[in-house]
Amino acid sequence: MAFSMTKLSLQLSRALARGRAEPLPPPTRADLLVTLLRKRAAAHNIGADDLEKLLRDQIRWALPMMREPAPETALEPAND
Repeated sequence: MAFSMTKLSLQLSRALARGRAEPLPPPTRADLLVTLLRKRAAAHNIGADDLEKLLRDQIRWALPMMREPAPETALEPAND
C-alpha cells in the first residue's frame, strides 16, 4: 500500500509541477546539492525508497569530482 500511495503522490506532484512556472536552476553547485539533499530527506521520511535511491544517484553525480594526484606529485617524506 505504501508503494502505491508513494507512486500516486509522485504523480500528483508531477502534475502540479507541470502547471507551475519553470523554476530557475540553482545558481551554484552547493545550492543544487542542498536542494537534492532536502528532497532526499523528504523521500526518506515518507518511505519512498525508489525516489530516495534516484535522488542519491543525482547527489553523487552533482558532487564535485576530485582527481587523484599523479604519482610524481604525491606527497613524499622530506629528505632532511
